Amino acid sequence: MKDFFTGRKITVFLHLLAWAILLGLPFYFFQRWDVGKDFIWLYYLSITINGLIFYSNYLILVPRFFFESRKHRYYISVCIILVFFYFISRVSNEMIFSAFPKNENTEAAGRPREEARRPPDGEPKPGPPMPGKFFDRPPFHQIHLINYGITSLFLIFFSMGLRVMERHSLIEKSQKELEKEKLNSELAFLKSQISPHFFFNTLNNIYSLISINAEDSQKAVLKLSKLMRYLLYESDHGNTRLSSELDFMNNYFDLMKLRMSDKVSLNISFPDKYDDINVPPLLFIPFIENAFKHGISYRGKSFIEVSMETTKTSLSFRCANSLVPPKEEVEDSNSGIGLDNVKKRLNLLFPGNHDLKIIQSADTFEVLLFINLA
Repeated sequence: MKDFFTGRKITVFLHLLAWAILLGLPFYFFQRWDVGKDFIWLYYLSITINGLIFYSNYLILVPRFFFESRKHRYYISVCIILVFFYFISRVSNEMIFSAFPKNENTEAAGRPREEARRPPDGEPKPGPPMPGKFFDRPPFHQIHLINYGITSLFLIFFSMGLRVMERHSLIEKSQKELEKEKLNSELAFLKSQISPHFFFNTLNNIYSLISINAEDSQKAVLKLSKLMRYLLYESDHGNTRLSSELDFMNNYFDLMKLRMSDKVSLNISFPDKYDDINVPPLLFIPFIENAFKHGISYRGKSFIEVSMETTKTSLSFRCANSLVPPKEEVEDSNSGIGLDNVKKRLNLLFPGNHDLKIIQSADTFEVLLFINLA
């Protein structure tokens, strides 16, 4: 049902509904007014001509000329169509009036049935209007030209505006689909770039740990398998649960601890109780990997601090780390994703609903991210 009201079907439905109302109006006049056959013929003739003007502009002229930057051809075609249908309308009207001459039955046309059927009450009939008292009635052809001009121009502008709005809506839909595809490709890139060296070094650490502590090595293998399963499968379905993302980050921290010395201070503060809201997968890991890449020192003390606070409608994330000289960095220049990619992803996911602050000093690097999920 939702797809019906957002796709092409609703457009067709609205057009059919409008035509059903227009074609059904004479039945209303039959019930309420005394109308002659000339009125019915004139009404349906007018509806047919107006429909041809509307759809020739809506389906042919606007898409082929106006949208294709051939506006001079569009204006010429519109003028030709209006002149052509004017003469068709004028000739048809004359044929109808000649086929249904005015008589006593049609003099009552346009009066309510109650008034038309009311017997004469003996009052004298009104005489002819006094000369000079009223303006002379314009000729029929002049009235027809004015009415046709106003109606046809309204139909031209209305059909053009409707077509432009539909095209704009289609372009917006296409842009959203392109942005969605871009997000999916960036997510795939993100998954492929989350430090392949991290997996390689972790496997080496697990291999070394097997001869020292078999139980811890088994736990490490289990955490690594969970990490890889999340990367390969669970992050492919759009948004994920916050609990799954937190589990992924905790497993990441546990594996990174295998490579950390006692000189590194790692402080993690995740909420114990929280609403399990939906979040984009792998949104925070680039900041964390960047902290491990640039914040761990073999020679002196270093630190990494990661915290998160959540509500039903917002999320706050903080990641801070010490900065070490480039020669001491754990990873080489090929690892990591880069903050520019994360910024682009945030702009696509939460346009106008997030605040990312990056604060850097001589020895510290801090990321503050606030997301409005409402």
